[in-house]
Amino acid sequence: MARTDKKIRIFSALEVANICGVVNQTAINWIKNGYLRAFQTPGGQYRVYAEDLIDFLQTRNMRMPEELQRIMQEQMSFDSIMVVDDDETLLNSMMEFLREEYPKYELYAAADGFQAGRIISEHKPKVIFLDIDLPGENGYNVCRAIRSDDSLGVPIIIAMSGLDDPELRARIDEAGADTFVKKPLEFDEIPELIKDQVKERRRARRQRDVQ
Repeated sequence: MARTDKKIRIFSALEVANICGVVNQTAINWIKNGYLRAFQTPGGQYRVYAEDLIDFLQTRNMRMPEELQRIMQEQMSFDSIMVVDDDETLLNSMMEFLREEYPKYELYAAADGFQAGRIISEHKPKVIFLDIDLPGENGYNVCRAIRSDDSLGVPIIIAMSGLDDPELRARIDEAGADTFVKKPLEFDEIPELIKDQVKERRRARRQRDVQ
């Protein structure tokens, strides 16, 4: 069975081989040839993170065992989303889409930075779509305020703007957003966008844990 440390699943080469229905040396060869991402312990043994094994299986259309399916669901888990935008039409349309796509999730909306700050402080949403061109307290300041408050749980912040240039992106990065999307958004792309950011966050956390 896979070992668990701080909710991070790590598999040995033999466990990978058993999951994939091959001999141990085949799994080791996958690793040595760069097909399967892995790291080595001080004793020289190969270890594979669940995320990397999942990616390996998915890209090759291989069977996904129930254990990895559960892990994948856990890694993609988030239960609350917030949208902050002063464009009433966009805000309402986006919230309607999110209600249909995530009917069991907590969903929040705000039209300005001050309202957003109150809701974020009270409800601590896990994912925040944040318009940076807000009236009053702009999105940059809201983003910095979120990142400076450890009690908010480090939500994923997806910055939004109708503009797009290098200076704007640099300011967004400096403020602490996870990524940027240009408006208008393609709503159908939102689920995949969120999944990608959840995966990236977990990868970054995993790398910090092994340093």
